[in-house]
Amino acid sequence: MALPPPGTDSAAIVTGASSGIGEEFAKIFAARGYQVILVARSADKLEDLAARLGSQAHPLPADLSHRSDRAGLLDRVAALGLSPDILVNNAGLSTLGLVAESVPEKELNLVEVDVAAVVDLCSRFLPGMVERHRGAILNVASVAAFGPLPGQAAYGAAKAFVLSYTHSLRGELKGTGVTVTALCPGPVDTGFGEAAGFTKEEADSALPRVMWVPAEQVAKGGVDGLAAGKAVVIPGRVNRVAAGIFRVAPPELMLPFLARNHPALKRK
Repeated sequence: MALPPPGTDSAAIVTGASSGIGEEFAKIFAARGYQVILVARSADKLEDLAARLGSQAHPLPADLSHRSDRAGLLDRVAALGLSPDILVNNAGLSTLGLVAESVPEKELNLVEVDVAAVVDLCSRFLPGMVERHRGAILNVASVAAFGPLPGQAAYGAAKAFVLSYTHSLRGELKGTGVTVTALCPGPVDTGFGEAAGFTKEEADSALPRVMWVPAEQVAKGGVDGLAAGKAVVIPGRVNRVAAGIFRVAPPELMLPFLARNHPALKRK
């Protein structure tokens, strides 16, 4: 299934666009001729990226942990005179540590960004796509979606939700002209881990270098998979093998290995 064609009024919305994989998504869609809506908290970073991408890039700063910010996005895009034909739900964050020692506000903030924002934006932008009989949604999950993740319990569960939600959307959208894909990357060197609380050394020791895939390769794989109508895209052969093992191995058998190797638990 091809992506909606680019044009002067056809927009690709990318959340978490200020850096990392989100920035790479924005570059790809701009290069393919789409108007690109850049969404993230950092207005300065979005303005800088928009300046580099040119007049077809439109920064819309928003904090996706705030329901009011999410609710206003549809009208803000419409005010630009653009048709939101592609939505990339890329924004995400993680916490690190034991749930018994967690900060409730931080855990709930993760749920707002990684789960609620995906549901909220899909609910707001899908009706128009279905009405126009064209559209594409790329939901960024993770290899962590396929199994438990002690030490990052809320993050792993959030990504499992995104994967399940995406599969369900595919069942609902058959025949509508709208496609949806889940992108499930493994580790990517974007600063995401450092923001969660990992040191670079901890991330490298827990996850072999062979699992790491560059951000630009992850983004391209996601866009190409979306264009091909794939259900799930897992960049990197080793990550695909790991996801396959997670699919068939009972969680209780995996837990000792996962707990032993996760930085949050190794610190104990």
